[in-house]
Amino acid sequence: MMIRWLCTVLRVRGKADLLLVFLFGASFAALPVFALLPSLWGFVAAAAVSYVTDEMLHSRAPGFIRRLATLQLTRTMRFAARMVMLLALAQRMGASATVLVLGLAAFSVHFAIVMLYSAVHRGIRVRRTLPVMVRNLDMSGAGIPKQPPAYLYRRFLRKLLHLDVPAQAGLLAALVVDHTYPAYAGFALMTALAALALVALLWQLRRAARTPGPDEMIAALNEQLAGYRPEVALYFSFAAVSRDFMYQVNMWIETLEQLDMRPLIILRERASFRYLSRTWIPVVCVPKADDVAQLELPEVRVVLYPGNAGKNVHMLRVAEAKHVFIGHGDSDKLASSNRVSKVYDEIWVAGRAGRDRYQRVRHAISDSAIVEVGRPQLAPIRLHDDHTPGPDPVVLYAPTWEGWSDDDCHTSLIPMGVTLVQKLLEENVRVVYKPHPLTGKRSAEAAAADQAIQALLEQDNERRGAATVANAARARLQQIEARLDEMAGQHDGDDAEQTRDARVPDRDEGTEWQDLHAEWHRVFWESHAAARHHVILKRLPTLYECFNQADILISDVSSVVADFVASLKPYVLTNAHDLPDDDFRAAYTTAGGAYLLDSACARLPEILRSVREPRHDPMAPHRRTLKEYVLGPDRPTSMERFNAAAIALAAKGRAELAEDEVEGQRPRVVVPSQRTDSFNMSDSVEASAYQQNGSDPSEQTDPADLVGLVDPAG
Repeated sequence: MMIRWLCTVLRVRGKADLLLVFLFGASFAALPVFALLPSLWGFVAAAAVSYVTDEMLHSRAPGFIRRLATLQLTRTMRFAARMVMLLALAQRMGASATVLVLGLAAFSVHFAIVMLYSAVHRGIRVRRTLPVMVRNLDMSGAGIPKQPPAYLYRRFLRKLLHLDVPAQAGLLAALVVDHTYPAYAGFALMTALAALALVALLWQLRRAARTPGPDEMIAALNEQLAGYRPEVALYFSFAAVSRDFMYQVNMWIETLEQLDMRPLIILRERASFRYLSRTWIPVVCVPKADDVAQLELPEVRVVLYPGNAGKNVHMLRVAEAKHVFIGHGDSDKLASSNRVSKVYDEIWVAGRAGRDRYQRVRHAISDSAIVEVGRPQLAPIRLHDDHTPGPDPVVLYAPTWEGWSDDDCHTSLIPMGVTLVQKLLEENVRVVYKPHPLTGKRSAEAAAADQAIQALLEQDNERRGAATVANAARARLQQIEARLDEMAGQHDGDDAEQTRDARVPDRDEGTEWQDLHAEWHRVFWESHAAARHHVILKRLPTLYECFNQADILISDVSSVVADFVASLKPYVLTNAHDLPDDDFRAAYTTAGGAYLLDSACARLPEILRSVREPRHDPMAPHRRTLKEYVLGPDRPTSMERFNAAAIALAAKGRAELAEDEVEGQRPRVVVPSQRTDSFNMSDSVEASAYQQNGSDPSEQTDPADLVGLVDPAG
């Protein structure tokens, strides 16, 4: 437990990283000691270890390096400290005043060049910051210059600072041979290399000056959009974009690709591109509201919103389009019936449960504005009848997180998570633990429970002698992941380079994408078969693949449960506050087909009978009834219903515009008055968060974004 605590505090991943941290700290602490003794070879050894461990920690433990930076022990400060200690060693060993002065001068010039280089680098970055980012449209005609070479542009500070190695080595060599020439040669080489790098980057600054201006880029984008003629757009914004939030877009990509309309994805934050999944759909990122207004989308009649955010108003004020809230999961949380949804023309829900949920809200949404379209994303989930259980039950424990506030805290981790996992281990079952990706973001108690559960499962695996994954399997998984990242558009270049290289993709790549996903999951489960338990923290395996492996789910009030209902397998809802069963089922729709688990987990042995003895499954008929209520009928399929709803709404929009033209009325760009209402903007943390996590989240609106709901200028 002490090692795990140290790993958490130092933000490292394991014992090997802890050893690196120890060597790093010991070597730095030894430098002043060896400089003052003086001990030349001791100093050489400590300096070498400090260089090597510093570099290794940057790649293996970036969290630890960031923690050092918060203590003002930045990379630049560490290099400067090494230089000061070296000069102190030279002085203590009787180096001449000339060597000391030239050394100080050379190191000072080197740091001055580093500062100038940083300023030029920033100038290039500013010039290459475009008003839009584009994927899957041909932007080759925009005239964007090529990004500077990686050796000059990427991770430049690390490379520049390491140019002090010749000077350090030269001065140490001079102390060894008792001659000044190695020192002078090292100083000259360091200064010359740094100066050459600065001159090369200045040349790149001239090229960057040819980057098109904002008006030119918007015009080039509009030209491409005019050729593509999008009809439906998915619009997404979130104040703190990360992989944990982009699931809200990624979960809808395959659905959009199957529409009988030309789709477009509009993002508002630059970081979004880093976490966007593979798609052939054109994607544009437009950070500024003024630039959003310049997008020419004359044929877009339907705009879909997976989340509530203040910046939504920049698109909502376009009266020519119909605006639809589609959400990012269906659950009994407050966000699945949020009053903010009144700003949309329609709200698309999975099934009757979603409609009823909105009808129970004060100042409820009009029933005619609610459309039941199912959940197209659930197609990969296998049915209970198609599942072949193994010799030991597989329990998927997928708790939600602690929420943005105590009022919306549904996690079982804090009150009963550790107890639950201890009881599961006593029941001799296999556990797949997939926590919500935001677990521990707000609550230290939740973080501690999460770490304790991971430790319990790890210890039980070690006790049972679980085999490690074969090198061949690990290598194949890494190969597949690299190809998936490549297909998803993961790019080493900056934003401008990504837009410059944008192309119209081959839609047949979708087959390869699906085949690679299927192979990855096959290799993963086969290679991990010997492990008793699994802790899933990355985006792969996906949540739905975990569903397919599980015999039973244990979860909290969240859309994970609503999605799992599609499998018709047994599932458990945690009743952490021990409410009476009737009260709990009345409060939460998805409890209608669930086994309810008390905080002490006393009911667990009886619940597991539903897996060990399939005939003893009294909730089975209730799950079948609940599935249609929550997710809608199996026929027509969810994809067919979603597609029909989009086509119908687009037709309605076109008809209204035609009617306006007949009446000689120009469509007005307005923000409906009810958008000034005071809304609870907290959005739920839903199932697909787990699927995209690699770890897994939810949405919350940044308080600053609330201004956008009452100020159309945003």
